[in-house]
Amino acid sequence: MKNLISEFREFINRGNVMDMAVGVIIGAAFTAIVTSLTSDIINPFIKLITGGNGTEVAGLTIPVAGTENGIDFGAFISAVINFLIVAWVVFLIVKAFNKMKDAGSRVCKKNGECVEEKAPECPYCLEEVRPGATRCPHCAAELPAPAEPTCTPVA
Repeated sequence: MKNLISEFREFINRGNVMDMAVGVIIGAAFTAIVTSLTSDIINPFIKLITGGNGTEVAGLTIPVAGTENGIDFGAFISAVINFLIVAWVVFLIVKAFNKMKDAGSRVCKKNGECVEEKAPECPYCLEEVRPGATRCPHCAAELPAPAEPTCTPVA
């Protein structure tokens, strides 16, 4: 569980494009559900604990002269909870996606030996190149032989 939480922390702090794209899609899909969870279940629970009335959380709203609403810490806490729930769901989906992608790169031969196929890399800049390439698209170096994927045994 501790490893999962540390991976979740790394996920939040990382700026991967695929992760962000999935986050936008899932975030849009879960917004209504998560908002309902916080406004209909979590906020009433906070009101019960803090002794708030039906419209606001007592002690979490600071009135500001000249405005109707003031500073509402209850709404802020609700938004933070919304974010954490959506981020956690997106993290779990991306983690499952990455696990499926890794499993897809494993190939089992007829003799039962499993090998993992890795994309070819340029020997000079160590960037990934397409199979069959004779030049690296990143550093323009001429490859000694056409690029071929490498297979490594999986334990």
